[in-house]
Amino acid sequence: MDFSNLGLFRLISQRMDWLNQRQSVLAENIANSDTPDYRPNDLAPFKTHLAGAGGASLAPTTTHAAHLGPAAGQGGAAATEPQGDVYEVSPTGNEVVLEQQMLRVAETAMQHQLAINLYRKHVGMIRTALGRGRG
Repeated sequence: MDFSNLGLFRLISQRMDWLNQRQSVLAENIANSDTPDYRPNDLAPFKTHLAGAGGASLAPTTTHAAHLGPAAGQGGAAATEPQGDVYEVSPTGNEVVLEQQMLRVAETAMQHQLAINLYRKHVGMIRTALGRGRG
């Protein structure tokens, strides 16, 4: 069965692609931590990436008058740090703070693991629905 046509799996795939690209950018920042006048880079938030790719809103919709609508104030995007925020600059003009970059690498790794777990769980649910669970 091809899961790439299902919206959730397509979203997870896009998220994992974005996280892989972010890891590459962060690795480049760490590799250039001693380069004079180097400014660290980061990707735009994934929410921005989805909007630019024509991604639809992920809010639930009601299809029947008896359905409950989404509660106001639930969910929403987490606060993000502006890309230009710099904690310190070295005497050579390098703005890479290794601690900050390592925190971002760890955060990205956790988000990647979450995406993998979501994928596995949803494949398991589909297998169970098809009568092929526990295999």
